[in-house]
Amino acid sequence: MRRRFDLTDFEWSVIEPLLPNKSRGVPRVDDRRVINGILWRFRTGSPWADIPERYGPYTTCYNRFVRWRKAGVWDRLLAAVSRAFDGELVMIDSSSIRVHQHGATLKGDPNRCMGRFRGGLTTKIHALVDGRGLPVELHLSEGQASDCQQADPLLEVVPEGSIFLADKAYDSDAIRDKVEARGSFANIPPKANRKKGFAFSSFLYRYRNLIERFFGKLKHARGLATRYDKRADNFLAAAKLFSTRLWIAANESTA
Repeated sequence: MRRRFDLTDFEWSVIEPLLPNKSRGVPRVDDRRVINGILWRFRTGSPWADIPERYGPYTTCYNRFVRWRKAGVWDRLLAAVSRAFDGELVMIDSSSIRVHQHGATLKGDPNRCMGRFRGGLTTKIHALVDGRGLPVELHLSEGQASDCQQADPLLEVVPEGSIFLADKAYDSDAIRDKVEARGSFANIPPKANRKKGFAFSSFLYRYRNLIERFFGKLKHARGLATRYDKRADNFLAAAKLFSTRLWIAANESTA
C-alpha cells in the first residue's frame, strides 16, 4: 500500500537506475522503502527517530541518507533529471529559511551556513531555475549574505544565449558582465541610483514568478520550510532530493 509521501511507481522507475548498484558485504535493505522513510522525515519535519516502523529502523534511513550524501548520490540525481533543462529562459533568486533551535550549531563552525538576520538564525537557499520553474542548481549561505555576492555558483550554469532574469538585488556590473560574456541577455531592473541605463523588458520580467513558485513548492516539505538539520550539507542534500521529485513530477505530467 502506497502512503501519501511515498514515491510513485513512475518516480521509482526514474530514480532506481540512478542509485548505486554495487553493495559490499551484506546486501542493503530495500532502497525504495528507505528513500520513502527519508522523504517522510523531511516532508513532515519530524525527528529521525520518529520515522514510522513501516520504513524500517530510523538509523538505516539516516545512515543511508548521510552515506549517499557523502557519495554524491543526491547531487547526481538532480543533475541527471535536470540535464536537458530548458535553457532559453533562466532566473535566480534566494529564499530565507528560519533555523529551528534544534538545528543551531556552534558559532565556530565555518560550514554551518547560518546567520543572524531579522531576529533569529536563518539560512538562505539560492537557486537557479529554468523556464518551467524547475531547479537546475542550488547552494546555501548565511541568512544575512548578499544575494549579489552569492550569485557566482549559479552563474556558472547559465547557458549561452539565454535570457537571464533576476531582481534588483542582482543589479551589479560584475553580474551583468558575466551574463553578457556568455552571450546571454541580463534582464535585471536597474537600481534607483544607477546613472547608466540598461535594456529591460517588463514583459519578460513577469516570468520571474516561476522561481517564487519553485520555493513555495519546495517549502511544502516542513523539514525544508524550517531547518532542523545542524549540518548544512544534509539540509542541501534534502533540498536536492525534493527538487528531483519536482522534475520527475513535471516530466510525468507531460509523458
